[in-house]
Amino acid sequence: MQKIFLKLLAVLLVLNLTGCGYNTFQSLDEEAKASWSEVLNQYQRRADLVPNLVNVVKGYAAHEQEVLTEVSNARSKVGSIQVTPELLNDPEAFAKFQAAQGQMTSALSRLMAIAENYPNLKADQGFRDLQAQLEGTENRITVARNRYIETIKNYNVAVRSFPQNLTAMMFGYKAKPSFTVENEKEISVAPTVDFGDKK
Repeated sequence: MQKIFLKLLAVLLVLNLTGCGYNTFQSLDEEAKASWSEVLNQYQRRADLVPNLVNVVKGYAAHEQEVLTEVSNARSKVGSIQVTPELLNDPEAFAKFQAAQGQMTSALSRLMAIAENYPNLKADQGFRDLQAQLEGTENRITVARNRYIETIKNYNVAVRSFPQNLTAMMFGYKAKPSFTVENEKEISVAPTVDFGDKK
């Protein structure tokens, strides 16, 4: 009789865990990690383009040292941030990551804008290829960030909703930071370059 009772209790506990959202948290947490990895992949792709882009621009506009230095410094700052899984659970570290990526976007926008002053640079096929790659990467960053924002929204709703919030408290699940609205405007705009009339 005691064995039957223990088996029944085990079944009830399993059903209770399923109904309380534990499995949901496991699924949402994995989705958050996967979407975050995609954001990081796209940011890394952008960072990898920077040295080549700076070198091409330097070949035509070496005296634009301030802008070239700004881009290099922004890339160094992005590279110096330790991106660990804990970053997703630390709003302060996440904000630093966001700020560094925002500075990179701003620096790249300035770099691309100086091309307007250098017709030979605008005509350089290497520069044009890099510019197209950068624009495509910025678009992929925006898509990846938007997916991450949606995933985190779903996760945070689960953390705050009753009765799942009880499970969240029991197992230590906390709301995760997301990209902020004011920063979203800044970092979602891809650098644009107007090459003027192409003949």
